Amino acid sequence: MSKRTPFYDFHVSAGAKMVDFAGWEMPILYRGIVDEHEQTRKSGSLFDVSHMGRLIFTGKDVVPFLNKVLTRNVSEQRIGQSRYSLVCNESGGVLDDVIISRDAKNWILVCNAGNRERIVTYFTEQRKALGLDFDMVDNTESTGMVAIQGPKVIERMAGILPDELNLRDMKRYSMQSSSFMLIKFTVFRSGYTGEDGVELIIPAKMASMAIKLVGRADHDGATIRPAGLGARDTLRLEAGMPLYGHELSETIDPISAGLSWAVDLNKEFIGVERLREVAAAGPKRKLVGLELEGKRIARQGTPITNDGKTVGEVTSGTLSPTLGKSIAMAFVDANLSAEGTQLVADLKGTPNAAKVVKLPFYKRQS
Repeated sequence: MSKRTPFYDFHVSAGAKMVDFAGWEMPILYRGIVDEHEQTRKSGSLFDVSHMGRLIFTGKDVVPFLNKVLTRNVSEQRIGQSRYSLVCNESGGVLDDVIISRDAKNWILVCNAGNRERIVTYFTEQRKALGLDFDMVDNTESTGMVAIQGPKVIERMAGILPDELNLRDMKRYSMQSSSFMLIKFTVFRSGYTGEDGVELIIPAKMASMAIKLVGRADHDGATIRPAGLGARDTLRLEAGMPLYGHELSETIDPISAGLSWAVDLNKEFIGVERLREVAAAGPKRKLVGLELEGKRIARQGTPITNDGKTVGEVTSGTLSPTLGKSIAMAFVDANLSAEGTQLVADLKGTPNAAKVVKLPFYKRQS
């Protein structure tokens, strides 16, 4: 039986279409994917992301442990700072992509819903093998998490959250913990849509109260309206953000996926030897953006060809609501990854022209 997030009743009352996603009952849409996508780009949307894993680390050996299992160097990470990182296997493949944040008294790691149990088991095994002393608590089911994204979100949320947070002055990938009306919460200036916004972690028991403060005005013209996983996927694809199981997996290394900036090859971590080899030789295939002619969508697994030879494969594709174009991300042979390269997407036997373009497809106005 699928698990339910603390916001389940809110979703049902708002008319959401619920689906099973990674073992959770989640809203795929409320009014329509395009409507919710455009609401996010123009104003603001609220996404339930409570299915994502939330792990809390405390203890004297947390930093050496995190430095061993993560690709980023956390030893210089400041209190109140969040960083995107990856967990790799010995072969340099990605076990998960995560956000690691340093709070005043602990570290918070957010991982993907489908990988949570595997990551908890992996971390437990590594802690034992390394003989390090720290505590790890899985807070996923005792808390709720929402992402509130869009160009009008910060101004709206600044009028709701305590003034001492100075939300307008918080930098991208910063975080704070505070309380409001007896509700303890953590706020992150981050997101997965390409828009500005925040992500909030709150106690599960306070979720219904919190959602009323933010998402109570669900009507045409409301600044913030609920949105589902369908729009979340089209938004992240326009923003060129990887999705585990598509652009990342145990057989895909982060350097080939264009994430070298999130890998510190100067420190020792699990998988670093192989990643140093990939970096030195150069990846055989690279992740690129593709813009297709016409409106047909290239789904995951679509072959990419050049002169009749298969040279790559689509990882994600959609018809971009913002750009009005068919776009995709794909891994292609490195020698064909330059911007402007003309390739072909094999759409169920029909050749469709596809041009390599710079990622991201969409970038918000600053």
